[in-house]
Amino acid sequence: MPHHPDVSKPATPRILVAVATPEEAEFLLPLAHILAHGHARGQIVVLLIKDVPEDEPLSAAAGPLSRLREAIAPVLQRYQVPALYVHSLARHPEHIWDALCDYAREEHIHTILVPWPNAAIPSLEDANLDALPSNLVVARQGKAPTTWQEVKQVLLPVRGGPYDAEALRVALAVAEYASARITLLHATSEAAYDAEERLFAHFGSALRGLKAITRSVTTLDEMEDAVRKESRDHDVVVMGASSRNNPPGKLLSPRLERLVRDLDSTLLIVKSAASQARQEAAEHRAEKRIARRPLSLVVDRWFAENTFRSEEFADLERLVRLKEQQGLTISLGLPALNEEATVGKVITTVKTALMDEFPLLDEIVLIDSGSVDYTREIAAELGIPVYIHQEILPQHGAYHGKGEALWKSLYVLKGDIIAWIDTDISNIHPRFVYGIIGPLLINPKIQYVKGFYRRPLKQGDKIVAGGGGRVTELTARPLLNMFFPELSGLIQPLSGEYAGRREALERVPFFTGYGVETGLLIDLLENFGLSAIAQVDLRERIHRNKPLPDLSPMAFAIIQVVVRRLEERHKIRLLEDINKTMNLIRYAPGRYYLDQREVVERERPPMIEIPEYRALRESLKK
Repeated sequence: MPHHPDVSKPATPRILVAVATPEEAEFLLPLAHILAHGHARGQIVVLLIKDVPEDEPLSAAAGPLSRLREAIAPVLQRYQVPALYVHSLARHPEHIWDALCDYAREEHIHTILVPWPNAAIPSLEDANLDALPSNLVVARQGKAPTTWQEVKQVLLPVRGGPYDAEALRVALAVAEYASARITLLHATSEAAYDAEERLFAHFGSALRGLKAITRSVTTLDEMEDAVRKESRDHDVVVMGASSRNNPPGKLLSPRLERLVRDLDSTLLIVKSAASQARQEAAEHRAEKRIARRPLSLVVDRWFAENTFRSEEFADLERLVRLKEQQGLTISLGLPALNEEATVGKVITTVKTALMDEFPLLDEIVLIDSGSVDYTREIAAELGIPVYIHQEILPQHGAYHGKGEALWKSLYVLKGDIIAWIDTDISNIHPRFVYGIIGPLLINPKIQYVKGFYRRPLKQGDKIVAGGGGRVTELTARPLLNMFFPELSGLIQPLSGEYAGRREALERVPFFTGYGVETGLLIDLLENFGLSAIAQVDLRERIHRNKPLPDLSPMAFAIIQVVVRRLEERHKIRLLEDINKTMNLIRYAPGRYYLDQREVVERERPPMIEIPEYRALRESLKK
């Protein structure tokens, strides 16, 4: 069963702000702070919503969501919302409300705060509110916008309904924040008399003792008419949702809908969470609905919500602040084999930007696999620690291959987050590192991030844009689509730029050669679930392209990994003995011949199972 990050009920209440534009965030985030302050400084969780037209795939929202995250970052910073409490949701309009409630249920949200009208929920009235998993506050900005600090008069109509108590709590929070006064409005018409009597019998003594309520208005008019009249002298109206005379599950009765349209003041409509029985029934329906989701839809949603752009994380000061707030350390491992032409520029570029100018990285380490050029000397001259992977944990032997170097690097790297990038990148830029680290700093559920990019292919004197990644397109992606379709949304599963949390990486095995990237993806999927994986656009990567014949062993190794994992997943033996030798076709003038090469994908156990590693990690904790 996949291991999912801890989602136990938080110690402090959570206020969920669901917005689709920076303007909505500007309006609601201060209100969220007000409500959170009223709950012993609860947490604020921001859910960025993108509605997708019915005739488009959800994956089309990946770019718009990325740009929305980027646009809203200054707003979040201004209101001091930690980025790790910002999440994304893409749905077709008719499914947004169900998805919002599912999210609130999973995250133990105390209060859902949404604007009205909402750019992503065209009509909140279409939503079924009978089984709310949390309290709901629907906020509409007044025609003459007033900041929350400027609020002086709050009108609280009470009608004896079941939501008046929660409306009172919201009104008190606003009044306390702005040092405003509350006018309590209640009607004594014959129709409302009994209800009002019940209201004051229930918590009338508490109302009379509140200093914020400085005025009480009793009217013989219909409540709607009285609210229209009194609201003219008030900045904010706080009222409970309809509890009678309205269609089941809806927010307002027809009469209150007409009233809302007539009011010029800022309006807060409050509805309490449903009863426990209704919530349990709704949760059961949600579980059945989720279980019936087609896999293609799951992948489509994942692509929209877990695909990032490196531009989102270009504010390095913000990333450093996030790292420090979470008490994390970050290591960069540079696997290398004969990369003297590029390794110096890679180290200098990354170290200058991400250690000297901004302390995002706590260490950079070169993991060499036996270079015979000046790779190690260049790194040492630049002040970078150098390890030869064959000399790390020698008691456990040594194999050739990049995967072996990555596995052993877990032993020498110290960080809570570990990033790796290849050292043959010609167009190196700090985004190759901060891009793969960023998603891990803003979303605690993400355990592993893969980079993707355009890969030009040099053919003679010409450059073919996007011509690289031949093994990816001809071997890796077809195999994943066929046998592990959950991973079919990964644009470049074989990219050499990726980062993960140590607590995840140390718990999965590593293949020692070309199959390491494929094996990591499959094993992280099996252990942590699809939502724990993300990908980020690093724009373009230029590096040394291998000739086509040299790509065959890579493809051969990847096929071995997929077959092995298929056998484990389905508990069957597909092949009695997988052939480990490959005949490569070679050409010499006037003749063809076979070049037999052994391609063996060996598998290292999870590093957490190595006694020396466990002892080292324990010693570092002391």
